[in-house]
Amino acid sequence: MTNTIKRWRAMWQPEMYHGWGRTERYFEGWYFKIVDNTEGVAFAFIPGISMSPEGVKHAFIQVLDGKNLIVAYHTFATEEFNPSSEKFEVWIGRNYFSTEKIILDLPNIKGTLHFENTTPWVKSLGAPGIMGWFSFVPMMECYHGIVSLDHSIKGGLEINNKKIDFNKGRGYIEKDWGISFPKGWIWLQSNHFGIENKPESTSLIASVAHIPWLGTHFIGYIVGFWWEGHLYRFATYTGAKMKAKIVDNQIFIQFKDSRYQLDIEATKAGTGSLVAPIQGNMTGKVSESLQAILHVKFYDRGNLVFDSYGRNAGLEAAGAVDILLTDTWRR
Repeated sequence: MTNTIKRWRAMWQPEMYHGWGRTERYFEGWYFKIVDNTEGVAFAFIPGISMSPEGVKHAFIQVLDGKNLIVAYHTFATEEFNPSSEKFEVWIGRNYFSTEKIILDLPNIKGTLHFENTTPWVKSLGAPGIMGWFSFVPMMECYHGIVSLDHSIKGGLEINNKKIDFNKGRGYIEKDWGISFPKGWIWLQSNHFGIENKPESTSLIASVAHIPWLGTHFIGYIVGFWWEGHLYRFATYTGAKMKAKIVDNQIFIQFKDSRYQLDIEATKAGTGSLVAPIQGNMTGKVSESLQAILHVKFYDRGNLVFDSYGRNAGLEAAGAVDILLTDTWRR
């Protein structure tokens, strides 16, 4: 199977590996967020591949301990990075990642977690993933995909010689690939709504970013609100409008279309310093929280139909965020 065919197959399945044939200025990484049932343990595992402009490559698994604010970056030889061309399945050394499970064999983290009742992004012929028809636009700086908006976890891990039970915990999976992360972006996510220890199947992912393309740029945004079995989307490609502002440690973002409106008030919390891609090199820095709180209000034709708080929220506000802010509705 040629690299062209492999890349074409991956275009329709964003969760799969896209970097077939790439040798420089490229990165690809998946993001697995896991929270135990007590909500006392929260981790993000980020496996991926990095290729510098000079063609220097390495695979990696980045780990964020969201409660203790500790980050570890484990490097692997490129030869140890083995993605499948048939489905989303990646081996990095003795570590395995897929939609259904992960197997970890890191110096201080070992074990297997299974993911049940995964919730993929709703696909259509013209929109294979969260980016809609932008999925087909070439030469973009960064592409984004959702693997599972929400799922339950079965299994456990041994972390620092201590066994941690993740049964009945909640998980979330997304990914990015391309050349670099944006000049400035805001990203937030939570699938812990409802009564503590009795989560609803509700999930929110929202991203606003500076998007360069063909010598110009625009402010792009993609939002998915999964509630009561339905996915509500607000995005540049759907014609939705947005507002955004930052006051002290809070981020306020609003989205609306002809019928619905989504208001998000995100409160920052403790962060860990992750490594981020620049020109394929993992040399950038981004502070991420897994302790943020999201106050989410959702309106249908002006009527408030959802008002709840998202816990254990992932939150990033990185780079030149000022260019994203607007006091008036902007498309």
